[in-house]
Amino acid sequence: MNEQDLNDLRKEFEQMAGDGACTLNPDQDHRDRGDDEDEDDADIPNYVEELQKKLLAPSISGIYLTRIDLKRIADDLDESLPIKERKKMLRALMRHTTTKATLKEIFDVTNNYINGRVLIYEELAAAFPASAYIFEDNIKKANKTKQMFDRIVEDFEDIDITEDPIII
Repeated sequence: MNEQDLNDLRKEFEQMAGDGACTLNPDQDHRDRGDDEDEDDADIPNYVEELQKKLLAPSISGIYLTRIDLKRIADDLDESLPIKERKKMLRALMRHTTTKATLKEIFDVTNNYINGRVLIYEELAAAFPASAYIFEDNIKKANKTKQMFDRIVEDFEDIDITEDPIII
């Protein structure tokens, strides 16, 4: 790209910005109304925050779950999940988990997505042997993530919503 093209692009941008097409009204709140942190923290189990840190960080989990992946996981579970920030989507997915069976079902579906990524990593490692060590590291992390799911399910205690712990 030459200097003249860049100058033309700058002029077009300045003209668009001058017309008000790219400006935001500073008096208007542009946040999503459903993004209140207090609302998201209300009914989530205590293990979800730790799960977020480990599952949503590719450097820890070895995989990257996109918003669409989280939406498809919810769809596979016959749940309705709006597309938002990944952290909020995971919280919304885990919010109503009250039984070990439900939690296991969520993790089983998530494992299917992880296994799909592992297959892609294996294919890439075979196609590009010089980079195989990178993919092997991610595969190990993905397998550790699946083991973490097993531990969470094992440690999970069913919540009976009919019991009130305050009533004696």
